Amino acid sequence: MTSKHLKSFLLFTIVLLLLIPPMVTNAEENQKLQGKTHSKKQMQLTNYNTSQSFARFMFDSGLEFTYPDAVRGVYVTGHSAGGSRFEKLINLIDNSELNTMVIDIKDDHGNLTYKPDKDSPYYDIAQNYIKDPKKMLKKLEEKGIYPIARIVVFKDSVLANKRPELSFKENGKVWSNGKGDSFVSPFKKEVWEYNLAIAKMAVKLGFQEIQFDYVRFPEGFEKRDDELEYTLGDYKDSDLNNVKKRVQAVTDFVSYAKGELKDFGVDVSVDIFGYAATVEETPGIGQNFSKISSNVDVISSMIYPSHWTPYFGIDFPDKEPYKMVNEYSKLENQVLSKLDTPPRSRPWIQDFEAPWLYSGATKQYGVKEVEAQIRALNENGINEFLLWNASNSYTEGVDYTPLN
Repeated sequence: MTSKHLKSFLLFTIVLLLLIPPMVTNAEENQKLQGKTHSKKQMQLTNYNTSQSFARFMFDSGLEFTYPDAVRGVYVTGHSAGGSRFEKLINLIDNSELNTMVIDIKDDHGNLTYKPDKDSPYYDIAQNYIKDPKKMLKKLEEKGIYPIARIVVFKDSVLANKRPELSFKENGKVWSNGKGDSFVSPFKKEVWEYNLAIAKMAVKLGFQEIQFDYVRFPEGFEKRDDELEYTLGDYKDSDLNNVKKRVQAVTDFVSYAKGELKDFGVDVSVDIFGYAATVEETPGIGQNFSKISSNVDVISSMIYPSHWTPYFGIDFPDKEPYKMVNEYSKLENQVLSKLDTPPRSRPWIQDFEAPWLYSGATKQYGVKEVEAQIRALNENGINEFLLWNASNSYTEGVDYTPLN
């Protein structure tokens, strides 16, 4: 090789090395790697996805957010995000160790919580709860509050009644449960695309994570399977039994959603029933804890003590929040440890009362009860959590890092 050729070869090699992102080393596994590539873009790898060799580019929404040391968040409805309660929630986070808001973008009825452009196919399902979502997110950016978009997927009365062929029907009419809620079918890939388009809209607004809720069939579906009218879509020729078909459809949706959002550089999380971790697979709703967990960045089990019947040897879980969450955490850790690439665990915990469980005085949830749940998580190595209160009225004075 001539001197001229050697110099060219060396120059080419140096340029190539500069262009290729570094591989993750063992020493780096427990660190978040961040590299600025643009004033509005970041690339990052986190310790729960070290098998990914190359960093991802964040979608440039014009806003910048930094992932917290550990997500400690609250649920926020569209009404609260667009109303006077928003400032109260900002102040709560400002004066505590909380750092995140999970905000409804597609709510439990199936409505968007803000008005998109008039030419958007989602304009007619939108409510004007959040009058200026970009302004809202700018406020969160200024305050250093991490924004997560909650999208309710298959519980969707709006879409079910607009497009009955995508729903479950009874005697030719759209079926609804005892609460008046209707669902659309996880078997229908048109429904997948419908929700993924909304998720991408949320990313473009500036949300850093998409959290899918109601990723399931209606509760008790195994009892209604033969009564309700619906089509199986691409699953009609499957040799799987009905239970496993439901599991396959739900798992496929989660996997598809993760793939569709990969290039946007956002995390994907799924809310799941806590009891799903205690069984191989739920017979009716189609949730397999391990399979869903293998396809997300974050798994958020709903482990409210009030929502458990006697379990883990606890006769009345609502009265023993520490013990309930402690026992669940041990089990979840065991289940997730068996996965090749376990997601980050970020459970939903209880900051509300459950009067329906009591004939007399209701167990009150205040500082002691909320802290007990967080302590139980932390003692089991689970450092992230989300607080649920349907009216977004959260207990004040809580130590959200009780082990520090």
